[in-house]
Amino acid sequence: MAAELLSGRKASMQRTTSESDVYVELDLDGTGTSKISTGVPFYDHMLDALSRHSLMDLTVQATGDIHVDVHHTVEDVAITLGEVFKVALGDKRGIRRYGEATIPMDEALARAVVDLSGRPYFLHEGESEAQVYHLIGGHFTGAMTRHVFESFTHHAAINVHVDLLRGRDPHHIVEVQFKALARALRQAIEQDPRVEGIPSTKGAL
Repeated sequence: MAAELLSGRKASMQRTTSESDVYVELDLDGTGTSKISTGVPFYDHMLDALSRHSLMDLTVQATGDIHVDVHHTVEDVAITLGEVFKVALGDKRGIRRYGEATIPMDEALARAVVDLSGRPYFLHEGESEAQVYHLIGGHFTGAMTRHVFESFTHHAAINVHVDLLRGRDPHHIVEVQFKALARALRQAIEQDPRVEGIPSTKGAL
């Protein structure tokens, strides 16, 4: 199971385990079009928001043992998305590399900062313990938000910081973080016409 470059900055991957069967296709140079089906409606909504606000085209088709718990399917989609993102980036020639976004959603406010560094590191702060245990949409626990971002970050081999600055409604708290990450990624993956080669003193990312 390995991600495959399809063309340009478009990649896909089929990941099958005893717990889930996941297909992800991602085009970094898309228009924010998505086709998402994970069996977890709220997660579908979050992935749609990630696609729409990053302008990455995203297809996700996943089935899994959600009769046990949604954890395996949610995590495995995030893992697969990270692997596909890494391959779609290629050698990162000409990209902006860094991205930052602070996004409001009614009473909630979140900030995401990313570095497409090739070095996986994730930091997440600001959520209350109550948010961690809150069940959203009947399936998605608040604790899964951090787990999705962490799994994606490590498999994409990037550096991501997400901070919830304020928020009250559990739905808004999750969604504003996905939107902030989407906007930060959109900025970081963009081609910068002033950048020649790979944006690193090392000559590689």
